[in-house]
Amino acid sequence: MSDAELAGARVRQLLDLTRRLTERLAAETRAFQEGRPQEVAKGLAETQEMANLYRRDSAHVKANPALLADAPSADRSALIEATRAFDAVLARHAGAVEAARRISEGLVRAIVHEVAAARTPAAAYAADGRAAMGDGRAVAFNRKA
Repeated sequence: MSDAELAGARVRQLLDLTRRLTERLAAETRAFQEGRPQEVAKGLAETQEMANLYRRDSAHVKANPALLADAPSADRSALIEATRAFDAVLARHAGAVEAARRISEGLVRAIVHEVAAARTPAAAYAADGRAAMGDGRAVAFNRKA
C-alpha cells in the first residue's frame, strides 16, 4: 500500500469516527433537551469508548501531521468540515449536560431541604442535662457534584 493510499485510509477512518461521534452526541443532546436523560445513560459506555478513540486518534494525527499529508485533498477537506460540525455539536452537548447537572443538583437540594424541614426536633437531653438542639439522625449533603 502506498503512502497516499495509507494516508487516505487514515483520513477516511477518522472521518467516519468523527461523523459517528457527531451523530451520537447530537442524538444525546436531543434526548437531554426532550427530557429523556435515561436514554443517554443507556449508551454512555459506548459514547465514552468512541470519545476515547476519537481523542486518541486525533491526538496522534496532531502530533504527526505527516500521517495525513499524502491523503487526497477532498478527503482532508471532508475531515475538516466534519471536525467543524463535531465542534459545534460538542459545544451544544456540553451545554445540555451542564443544564441536566444543574437540574439534578436542584432536585437533590430541594429533597434535602424538605427532609430536614419534615423532621421533628429531637426531645433528647445532652450529657450535661441541657436539651439537645439538633436531630440525632444524620443527613449528608455534599454541595459539590
